[in-house]
Formats: sequence, structure tokens, C-alpha cells
Amino acid sequence: MRRPPGGLVRHGLAGLAGAAVSGGAQFLTVVLLTRSTGPETAGTFFTATALCLMTAGILRLDTGNALVHFLSRRAGSPQTAAYLRAALVPVLLLSVVVSITMAVIATAGGLVPAGASGAVLVTALALPVVVCSDILIAATRGLGTMRLTALLDGALRPLGQLVLLALVLSAVPADVSASPGPAALLAAWALPYLPVLLPAAFWLRRRSSAEPPSVRRGAARELWRHIWPRSAAAAVQAVFQRLDIVIVAALAGPAEAAVYTAATRFKVVGQLAGQGLAQAAQPRLVRALSGGDLSRARRLYQTTTAWLVLLTWPIWAGYAALAPWLLGLFGHGGRGGDYTAGVPVALVLAATMMVATACGMADVALTAAGHTRAGLVNLLTAVAVTVALDVALIPSLGTLGAALGWSGGVLTKNLLPLWRLHRRYGLRPFGRHTLPACTPWRRHGDDGPGAALPLAFRRSR
Repeated sequence: MRRPPGGLVRHGLAGLAGAAVSGGAQFLTVVLLTRSTGPETAGTFFTATALCLMTAGILRLDTGNALVHFLSRRAGSPQTAAYLRAALVPVLLLSVVVSITMAVIATAGGLVPAGASGAVLVTALALPVVVCSDILIAATRGLGTMRLTALLDGALRPLGQLVLLALVLSAVPADVSASPGPAALLAAWALPYLPVLLPAAFWLRRRSSAEPPSVRRGAARELWRHIWPRSAAAAVQAVFQRLDIVIVAALAGPAEAAVYTAATRFKVVGQLAGQGLAQAAQPRLVRALSGGDLSRARRLYQTTTAWLVLLTWPIWAGYAALAPWLLGLFGHGGRGGDYTAGVPVALVLAATMMVATACGMADVALTAAGHTRAGLVNLLTAVAVTVALDVALIPSLGTLGAALGWSGGVLTKNLLPLWRLHRRYGLRPFGRHTLPACTPWRRHGDDGPGAALPLAFRRSR
């Protein structure tokens, strides 16, 4: 059997390995919290982390994707350090301003609910670290490595969060009523971002050289001209990813938010699998579409879609079949809460994600093609659909209403860019490259229609 070549296969497998570890660790983290704390505490923690990650996604201003875009095309040039500095300095300053504002709000009496000031203060301190660590990890991918993403962001951070949360929870009696507050849990969740930030910064520093001031100014202008049209879409995307948890907490309370989070947490497994492939394929899609190489873009799009379906559909089908048992892992009665009430949510989630996966990386491809305005319109439409359905359905249906609202938004987010890609470029998620991608051990020659998966990926490098 032919040895699989490097390139997209190697990077894709690294991304998938990191995604598998991260998804498993995050799932176990939710199990640990739901079985060790009451629904109110768990729901408050999940809502706070969702708000923190939403805010961090807004503050990043899409600089991570911009660095992937520029560094993948100019790896090794003197502009590397200039791009990094141009992206980090404004975002860091903005994050510090927001962090200080949140800290002032947390310490000022009467501005936050009683007992929540500690959680707000911890979130404020964590924000700059969360923002910068994500940007630096993205920059390492732009310079051609998936190893740090898989090791640091895929394994070290989620496993560190799991271990620290377990230590915090084990430091108090097993009685649910004596469980630690959200502030201590948030501190344990936020601390592992530091071991991600520091090694990534050191790795990038070793691969960057000093640049003259003229290069620095030119790189900053070029980078931010690219970022500004995309930052709004990135902010909306960050809100869309976790808005449903916040709406459930606001309309139905923290306990319902805990049940909803537990029922939808399994989506992280499938989403991270897609993210692992997307992180490897994105720089190649950018080069193919910006260069007008539609044949290469079509090959990438159909190959990654085929493998997304092969990797995730068994997960979603299994989740739908085993939902009562899996949700019972989070708790099935007593003071820890009954999480099996989220079975209808799990069924909606599984069906929706199977449809979304079959659309492939439509939004990534649309952004890679340069249609950022259309991408922003699609995201705003998806958010509007989600909010409208949530407000209409949550008061009467609870977590099931939230799941239906999220489903409507996800389908809108995937089907609109798919339609635009087909109409403008003739790109479809399935086609003549699908079958070769699904038969990795068949050999028909490097250029034959039944080329193996490694060969299909190699031709797409």
C-alpha cells in the first residue's frame, strides 16, 4: 500500500486527532460538572463560559483567519513579524479595555446580581488571554503546522480544564449543596489558556525576524484592509455559536440552560471533526479560489465533504439511538437534575447536524472566495432566524423550542452559502470526486478517477 503523502492528509489527520481529544475532554467536563454540582450552578457556569467565548470571538476581529490568509502565502518572509504585531497589538489593547470595564462593573456594588461579581471578575481577567491564545494558535497554522493546534489547543487546554475542574470539585464535600461557586469553576476553566498562549508565542518568535518600519506600516495597512470587512461576520459567527445557551438561561433559567447544554454538548464532537478538516483545507481553498482554479477548489470541497459525512454521520446516528443512555450520564434524578429530559433536543441536534454536514464547508468556501459581504448577510439571517424562533418557542416548549430555533439558524447558515456557491461557481458538495475520496485503499493510478484518499488530497495540495 502506498505511503500516504504529506500536505492536507497529514494536517487534516493532525486536526482530527486534536479534535477527538478536545471533544472527548469537553464531553467529560460537562459530565463532571453536571454530576458534581446542581443544575443552577452548572447552568450558571455554562452560561458564563458561553458569554466569555462569545465576547472573545467578537474581540478577535477575525485576526486569526486573516493571519492564516497572509502567512500561508508569505511564510518565511520578513513580513511575518509585521503581520503578527499588526494583528495582536490592537486586539490586545481592545481586550484589555473591555477586561478593565468588566472588572470595574464586577467590583462596583449593585451593578451585577448578588453572588455573580466573582464570576464576572474571573471572566474579565481571562478575556485577554483567551483572545490572544486563539490568535497565536491560528498564526502557527498560517506558517504551515497543525502540530501546535493539535497539541496545545486540541489536547493540553481541554485536558487541563478537565483536570483542574476535577481538582476544584474534589476539594469540597460530595454534597451538591456544598459544591464550589461559579467563580472557582471559571478560574479552573480559564487557567489552561496560559500554557497554550506561551508556547505558541515562543514558537512564533523563533520564526519571526525583525522588519524595517516601512514593512511594518505596509503590513498593518494590508492586514486591516483585509480584516475590516470580515470582522463583523466573525463577530456575528461568534455570537451565533453560543447564543442559544444564553437565550435559554435568560428565558427559562440556569437549570434549563444546564439541561440544554448537556443535550447539545455532543455536537462539539462533530463540529470539531469539521473544524479539524477546515483548518487544514482553508489555506488551500484560499489559494485555489483566489487563483481562479475552480477544478482544484471543487476537488477540495467534494473530498472534505465526503470525509465529513463518513466521519460524522455514524456519530450523529449513534447519538440519536443512544440519547437516553448518554444523557443519563449527566444525571438522571436527585439534586443533580434529570438530564434525560433533553432527549428530544438530542434528536433535533442529530438530524440537523447530518444535513449541515452534507452541505460541506460551504461558509468557509464562500469566505475563501472573497464573498465576505454575502457571508455576513447569511450569518445575520441565521441569527435572526434563531432569535425569532427561540423567542417564539422557548416559553412554551423550553429546551425543545431552543433546539428548534438553533436548528433553523444552522440550516439557514449552511444552505444559503451552498446555494450561492452553486450559483456562482458551480461548486457542489458531492460529485465526481466524492467516490474516489471514499475509497482510500483503491488504486487506479495518480490521475485515475478512483484515486485513493491520500492521492485525492495530494492532488489538492
